[in-house]
Amino acid sequence: MDHDHGATGRHEAQPAEASQKKPPETHHHALEDFRRRFIASTILTVPILLLSPQVQALLGITITIPGSDYLLLTLATVVYLYGGWPFLTGIVSELRVRMPGMMTLIAVAITVAYAYSSAVVLGIVGGEGFFWELATLIDIMLLGHWVEMRSVLGASRALEELVRVMPSEAHLLRDGGTEDVPVDRLTPGDRVLVRPGEKVPVDGVVIEGATSVNEAMLTGESRPVEKRPGDAVIGGAINGEGSIVVEVRKTGAETYLAQVIDLVRKAQESRSRTQDLADRAAFLLVMIALSIGAVTFAGWLVVGAGPGFAVERAATVMVIACPHALGLAVPLVVAVSTALAARSGFLIRDRTAFERAKDLQAVVFDKTGTLTTGRFGVTDILTFGGATEDDVVRTAAAVEAHSEHPIARGVVRSAEERGLSLIPLENFRAIPGKGVEAEAAGRTVRVVSPGYLAEQGIETGDERVGALQRQGKTVVFLLEDGRLTGALALADIIRPESGEAISRLKEMGIRCMMLSGDNPDVAAWVAGELGLDEFFAGVLPHEKAEKIREVQRRYRVAMVGDGINDAPALVQADVGIAIGAGTDVAVESADIVLVRSDPRDAAAVIDLSKKTYRKMFENLLWATGYNTVAIPLAAGVLFGAGIVLTPAAGAVLMSASTVIVAINARLLRV
Repeated sequence: MDHDHGATGRHEAQPAEASQKKPPETHHHALEDFRRRFIASTILTVPILLLSPQVQALLGITITIPGSDYLLLTLATVVYLYGGWPFLTGIVSELRVRMPGMMTLIAVAITVAYAYSSAVVLGIVGGEGFFWELATLIDIMLLGHWVEMRSVLGASRALEELVRVMPSEAHLLRDGGTEDVPVDRLTPGDRVLVRPGEKVPVDGVVIEGATSVNEAMLTGESRPVEKRPGDAVIGGAINGEGSIVVEVRKTGAETYLAQVIDLVRKAQESRSRTQDLADRAAFLLVMIALSIGAVTFAGWLVVGAGPGFAVERAATVMVIACPHALGLAVPLVVAVSTALAARSGFLIRDRTAFERAKDLQAVVFDKTGTLTTGRFGVTDILTFGGATEDDVVRTAAAVEAHSEHPIARGVVRSAEERGLSLIPLENFRAIPGKGVEAEAAGRTVRVVSPGYLAEQGIETGDERVGALQRQGKTVVFLLEDGRLTGALALADIIRPESGEAISRLKEMGIRCMMLSGDNPDVAAWVAGELGLDEFFAGVLPHEKAEKIREVQRRYRVAMVGDGINDAPALVQADVGIAIGAGTDVAVESADIVLVRSDPRDAAAVIDLSKKTYRKMFENLLWATGYNTVAIPLAAGVLFGAGIVLTPAAGAVLMSASTVIVAINARLLRV
C-alpha cells in the first residue's frame, strides 16, 4: 500500500464509478437511483426467497404455486435487469478502459447465476437454479454502493461557503451621504463607509478614520490589526471599534478572497481518490474467477462430462467467487467505524481519506483557533511596588471594562476567570493610540502601551518585560497616578488540550508541525510551549497549500485547521481535518470534521483509522482467502474422491463467509 508521497497530494488512480469530478447534481441523481433500485429489488427478493426450493428446505416450509418456476424466473429477470443495471453498465465502462474490477466481477457473477438458473427453469440443463442467490447478491451490492455514494464529497459546497463570507451590500459615499448598493456595483476609486462590527466589502485602502480589523479568518493573524489612513484592508475582514472610509482598489475576481476561492477550486479539481483495497482485491478475484471458470468449463468438456455438468461446475466457481463477502468487507467496517467516530466527536466526510489516515507520517496544525483559542487572554502578570497580581488584574479590568478593544476584553475575561469584583470608576476616556484612563477613589488609573511609557520617560527596569515582548506577546502597563504598579502580557491562548494531542501523535511516531500567519515570535512561543517538531510562521493563505506540498515531498501529511485561509491547504493535504467550530468553509473543504474543536481528536481519528484498516484487511483476507480452498472444490478437483459442491452448496459456503465478515466488522466496537 505504499504510494508516492511527493507533492502530488491525492493524485492517484480512482475507479470510474466513484469519480469526484462529477458535478454534485450527478452524484445526487446517482445516489437516488441506487436507492430506488435497492428498495424495488429488496421488495421483489422476498417472494423470490419464498419460492426458492433451497430456502423452503432451509426454513422447513413448502409453498406450492402453479407455474412457480416461471414466476420465479419472471421476478428474477426484473431484479437482474433493473437492480443489476448499474453493474451491467459498469462492466462496460471498466472493460472500455481495460480495468476490470468490482463492477466486472459483480456483473459476471449475476449474469452467470441468472443464465444458469434460467437454463435450469427452461429445461436446457439439469440441476437446481439459485435465483435467490442472484437477488440477494444484487440487493447487497446496491446497498453497499448506496452507502458509499452518500459519503462522496460535494466539492462545490466549499466554494458556496467562501462566497457567503463576503457582504452583499456596501455603504457607498456620494453627495455627502451614503447609499446602500450591491457590492458587485462597486468600481475601483469608489469610497465606502464601514461601520463598527461590519465586514469590509472589498479590498481597498483606508482614507479616513482609525480602527482595528479582525483578519483571523482570512490571514490567520490572531491579533486584531490596527488600521489607519493609508493602510490596506481585505474584503471579508471584520471591522472593530471605529468607523472607517475605504477607497476601493480591487473588485470581483481580483479580490484577495476571490483568489482564495480560485485556489480551492483548482485544488479540488486536481484531487483524486486512492484506489480502494476492495477494488484491488476484486481485480485479482475477477481474473482468478474468470480464468478458473473458463478452465473448469473447458476441462470437464475435454474429459467427456456433459455440457450440463460443465456449466454447473463453472457456475459453482462463479458463485463461490461472488463478491458478497468482498463487497461487505469494507463497507461494513466503514459503517461501524463511522458510527464509532460520530459518537467520539468526529464526522468522516470522505471514506478514502479516512483510510489514508493510517499511513500519515506528519500532521500540520493551523495555529489560530486550532492549537489556540483564537482570542486574546492574559498569559503573564508582572507586579511592581508591592501590588499583588489580583490587584493588578482587578484595577486594569475595571478601566478596560469600558472598552470594546480585543485586548480590553482579554483583560476583563481574566478578572472574571479569577472571580474578581471590579472597583468603581468614573471619567473614563481613551488616550488615542496609547490606551485608556479613568479615575478611582481620587487617583488616576491608566492602562497603556509601551509607546506611552516611552513618551513619558518611564523605565520598567525589568528584563521580564523584554522577554515577554520577544515571545511576540502584547504587553500593557498599569499606571496609578503616574506610578507603574503592574504589567499584563496577552497572547492568543493555547488550548489546554493541545499539549496532550501533540504527545499522543508523537507516541504514534507522527511528526507534529504548525502553520501560522502570525509573526515568528508568536509562532516560536507556541511551538516551544507544545514541543512541536517544526513550525512555519508568517505564511499567507495562498502560501499555505504550497507549504503543505513542501511537507508532502517528505511525508504523507494531514492538515488540521479551522479558517477560510486553511481551505486550500485542507484540500491539498493527503487528509484534511477541520475543527468544527471553525468556518463552514474549512468544514466543507475537509475530509474529516472534529465536532468538539478538540485537537486531541486528530490523534483519535488516526488511531481509529489504523484499527479500521486492520479490520478491513482481516475481512479482505478472509473474503478472498477462503476462495483458495473453495474455488478448487467448486471446480471439482476432488470429484474423484466423491467430494463435489453443487451451486447451492457453493452459495451457502459463500454466504457463511459473508456472516463471518459481518461478525468481524462488529468486533471493531469492542
